[in-house]
Amino acid sequence: MSPLWKTCGGGRSAAIAIAGLLLPALAWSHGGDDPLLAKVMFDQLEWRRATGGDAGALVWQADAWLGRDRDKLWLKTEGERVEGVTEEAELQLRYSRAIAPFWDAQLGWRADLGPGPERHWLAAGLRGLAPYWFDTDLALFADADGRTALRLETRYELLFTQRLILSPDLEVNVYGQDDRATGVGSGLSDAEFGLRLRYEIRREFAPYVGLVGWRKFGDSADFARQEGQRSDDLQWVIGVRAWF
Repeated sequence: MSPLWKTCGGGRSAAIAIAGLLLPALAWSHGGDDPLLAKVMFDQLEWRRATGGDAGALVWQADAWLGRDRDKLWLKTEGERVEGVTEEAELQLRYSRAIAPFWDAQLGWRADLGPGPERHWLAAGLRGLAPYWFDTDLALFADADGRTALRLETRYELLFTQRLILSPDLEVNVYGQDDRATGVGSGLSDAEFGLRLRYEIRREFAPYVGLVGWRKFGDSADFARQEGQRSDDLQWVIGVRAWF
């Protein structure tokens, strides 16, 4: 693992080091025609209910950024709570730099903070608009114990009207090694496909309904079944998308 990771102490120390180095630079760099801006986006804040009648879940996916046109500091979080218990939680802190029209290179830290053992990763990736306007986030992860992972997230927006928008999305996770303690198997671990129809009452506020299907593969599916858990599901969702 990289000397930088060990020097920073891994995990939270790395995140604090990244933020400590970048925030002053973002705040004091030349403004002029490139002012310091910020945005907070709750892309998904929703209630999911399985078609099989399992307990419902509160799911969130949100991010925030602070910076200028070329350089930004991103904070990302996502997770799931079932009957008041956090089943999954993830936090990422990334430095982002524009490298081409519509594309940013990103470097940072990810923490998996679920009920099992915590995992802390270095993160590197690309985020932007792929051909045909697919919003894409591709990230590689590596931790101090030699674990590796890859995640692809992509989304498309189909406008029926200026306010009524259908948004399909896909997330795929691939891992380099088995991690039985967190229920993750090597290779293609899991995939989730969502289809949400939202109505923008205002651009900053849009309730939606939709359908989400997910499935685990390979050893990840085997680990889930051994714990008495599902390896796939289909869920109805109702939620809101908001930003400011």
